[in-house]
Amino acid sequence: MATVTVEINGRPYAVGCADGQEERVRILAKQFDTHVRQVAADVGHVGDIRLFLMAALVLADELHEVRMTNGAGTAGLSTAAAPMMSMPAEPGVAEALNAVAARIEKIAQGL
Repeated sequence: MATVTVEINGRPYAVGCADGQEERVRILAKQFDTHVRQVAADVGHVGDIRLFLMAALVLADELHEVRMTNGAGTAGLSTAAAPMMSMPAEPGVAEALNAVAARIEKIAQGL
């Protein structure tokens, strides 16, 4: 398993991923960072966990809209999210994102 350091909202985070998936994780992290920074610009600084949660909800909403339209194009997606639609799914990335989500949930429960 590889480890990638990504920067979200100006802070570094080490993320585990499958070997060979490092660049994909960097790309996904950059897209997530764009969403986090947009939320921060909209609502101000409310803490990283809340910023991450709000950005994740924005992404979930975009994904939901795409699924509701049966994946017909990338209409309605933000500029940052649209490139994700053209990327093939990789099993290692899903596992890494699930691990990150589990860590975020654990931190949120501790608040």
